[in-house]
Amino acid sequence: MNLKLCDNLVYARPNGGRIKLPVEVIASIHGYIQNDRHKPEGGGVMLGRYIIDSQDVVIDKISFPMPGDRATRTTFFRKKRAHQQVIDRAWEASNHTCTYLGEWHTHPEPHPSPSSIDDTNWKRKLKNDIVDSDSLFFLIVGTSEMRMWEGHRRSRTITMLKLL
Repeated sequence: MNLKLCDNLVYARPNGGRIKLPVEVIASIHGYIQNDRHKPEGGGVMLGRYIIDSQDVVIDKISFPMPGDRATRTTFFRKKRAHQQVIDRAWEASNHTCTYLGEWHTHPEPHPSPSSIDDTNWKRKLKNDIVDSDSLFFLIVGTSEMRMWEGHRRSRTITMLKLL
């Protein structure tokens, strides 16, 4: 992967805010990169916080593939209950500040783009997931770069975010 593990990634949101992916989170994802042809996709949920009086968001932690998740070279389906327990524990441990922000998964391609399955799943999440925000974030980790999208719950539009 071409990303330096000493750098945070910061993406520009369409509303003028930013979303920060700290180096610690990047490092924890690094082991799931599909850099050999037999490695299956990995994924989980992203947890973090909205910065008060701004449009900025920080991803503080992620969940990792768990028993019961299903993965092949080109698919990842997470088991809801196990990941929901991670979300609930983080929410309680943070005094209700660390919340569900969205999903992440890997792709076996250098410059990842959402598949039709990703697009369908993301739109379903925008419609059905119960969250306090109008946005959900979706990170795809490729073999050369990480790309982030923001989905808007009201309009069901999904926009690729620009890396700053």
